[in-house]
Amino acid sequence: MESNKLVYTIFTKFVIALVANEANDLKKTKKIINDCFKVHPFYPSIQKVLKREKLPKQSAERLFDRCVSICEDFGPDRDYVTLIYVLKEIDEQTENLETEKYIKRLTKVVNSINATIPAPPLYNVLLESRSVVEWTSMHWLYYFIPKRRTNERKPVLFMPPYLGNDYTTKFVRRYLRSLGFKTYKWELGVNMINSKYLPKLEERLNEIYNIHNQKVSLVGWSGGGIFAKLIANRFPDKVEQLVTIGSPVWGIKHMKTPVIKSLEFLRGKQLRERNRKFIKELEQIPEVPITCIYTKTDGLVPWKHCLEAETYRADIQNIEVFGSHSGMGANATVLLTVAKALKYNLAENHEKSTIEKIESLFFPEFWQEKGFSKFTKLFLS
Repeated sequence: MESNKLVYTIFTKFVIALVANEANDLKKTKKIINDCFKVHPFYPSIQKVLKREKLPKQSAERLFDRCVSICEDFGPDRDYVTLIYVLKEIDEQTENLETEKYIKRLTKVVNSINATIPAPPLYNVLLESRSVVEWTSMHWLYYFIPKRRTNERKPVLFMPPYLGNDYTTKFVRRYLRSLGFKTYKWELGVNMINSKYLPKLEERLNEIYNIHNQKVSLVGWSGGGIFAKLIANRFPDKVEQLVTIGSPVWGIKHMKTPVIKSLEFLRGKQLRERNRKFIKELEQIPEVPITCIYTKTDGLVPWKHCLEAETYRADIQNIEVFGSHSGMGANATVLLTVAKALKYNLAENHEKSTIEKIESLFFPEFWQEKGFSKFTKLFLS
């Protein structure tokens, strides 16, 4: 996400050149751009660019090419879709005839870049064998996982992974129940990733919504996250938030994974021949808070497909954990992350407790920081 600051700096200059050339009013142009970026995570950085930027000496075309070149250098990234959304917003607020042309060009470029995500390396595939250890050890490790109870009794609907059933989500459901959540199974047997599940899931959502008379949180692991996202897209008025666990939430049309062969074998046709509406709908970003949990050592799904566009909205977050894909349902860090997302995703100015600070030790983000100061910052702040 940090690397995208450079992309957005050049993109902002491009938009200024594009809009100002037509309107010939720099002040008005900056106000339009400022309004489009107000809820953007990079808003402070973009604001600095807007304050100091004058009419660009370079043409919009040249700045566009430079922005595209930087995206190509960084490689595949879901966050590029935010550039398209912002450009569409600007198109709605201006009468610039060139904007639509650039939207089409940018969409084509982004799709081309993001279609090149490689399959998980053989090393990651072999590491999937550790899932046996993860599932076995969870039977005794579960009792040592910190539990901070809530009295809100929020309803949560779980969706299992591909070839999994309600048994595969038992540890996550059990942990959330111990915290005070009201958990629900999907009750549709083995998940074969078939669009025929959607009408039944819609009924299940309505049933739970009517019981509690409040929005329902959705948690989906792997293929289950695909359905959770589709339901969140269709019923944002009934979904409180979306949590996905190692789920390919975008780009499955070009996704390269060992799972594809088994899907094609069981379904009797190629993945690309599947429901086009299903695939297109999955590309949309639900209007609810989103937390995507992923592992870079995933041996079944390319981890970049498991990330949503954090730069699109402030209530979208991607959280990395240690572990295998197959063992995420029995991963202590996953359990902690799901619980934290469900409890605090909608809360503002939440202060970290001592227990939560200790939990930070379980996440890759903590160990990626350099120097011993990370320990002093964690415990002495």
